[in-house]
Amino acid sequence: MAAIYLNGKLVDRQHAVVSVYDHGFLYGDGVFEGLRFYGGKIFKLREHLDRLYDSARHIALAIPQDIDSLSADTVACVAASGMVDGYVRLVVSRGEGNLGLDPRSCPKPTVIIIADAIKLYPAEMYEQGMEVITAATIRNHPDALDPRVKSLNYLNNILAKLEANRAGVPEAIMLNHLGHVAECTADNIFIVKQGVLSTPARHSGLLDGITRRTVLELAERLKITAREETLTRHDLFTADEMFLTGSGAEIVPVTRVDARPIGQGTPGTVTGRLREAYHKLVRS
Repeated sequence: MAAIYLNGKLVDRQHAVVSVYDHGFLYGDGVFEGLRFYGGKIFKLREHLDRLYDSARHIALAIPQDIDSLSADTVACVAASGMVDGYVRLVVSRGEGNLGLDPRSCPKPTVIIIADAIKLYPAEMYEQGMEVITAATIRNHPDALDPRVKSLNYLNNILAKLEANRAGVPEAIMLNHLGHVAECTADNIFIVKQGVLSTPARHSGLLDGITRRTVLELAERLKITAREETLTRHDLFTADEMFLTGSGAEIVPVTRVDARPIGQGTPGTVTGRLREAYHKLVRS
């Protein structure tokens, strides 16, 4: 059963409403985080909250409660759901204001916490791998909007997702303004070549995902050489293995890119080791 906190109060879904004058709805003016919980415990809650508050500070949005209070509300929301495993969406918008962009018309931000189930990809994709494309839509220029800000405006990503939909695949890889690999529409990307794990460097214009960081930590524990570096489509096409990471997706293997098989066209051994280690970690 889903649970929803709206401005610090538990409400049912029917009454979990915000004003049509909320600037999160009108202009995408706000920030959010997506978190997972396993066995009733939220995975890396503090890291997600730190990133949420950093995103809010970047856009001069004052979250109307301190981080410990919001942490307690998030834990309470998960408990109220009665779910063992699930997903949390934490949203802070600029709040209700006037028509027009000026954020000064919004005296009080809106804070929403949702605990619910999520299923981004079918179970067989985690065993057999998925097919993706590279999108014609490029990632927003990092000098226009820093990709470290996890904002409510996801239109750039949605346009690339539409390309994936038209191609009949679940995800699309986005390149940056230089033609380098950035990330997918909702996930970070990793490749393996000759046993070495690589992922696009943060300066390539990507969100520094919490799951991405976790995979790099796990690679170090497993003594898998890992690099953050500039990647191109050539690196994708010639990789031995590929997988995507995200709080919602967790770790999902990729076996085809732009109709080209990756490696043997099946999930690889390094991907399997990292998936196994990740599952053990989140359940520990």
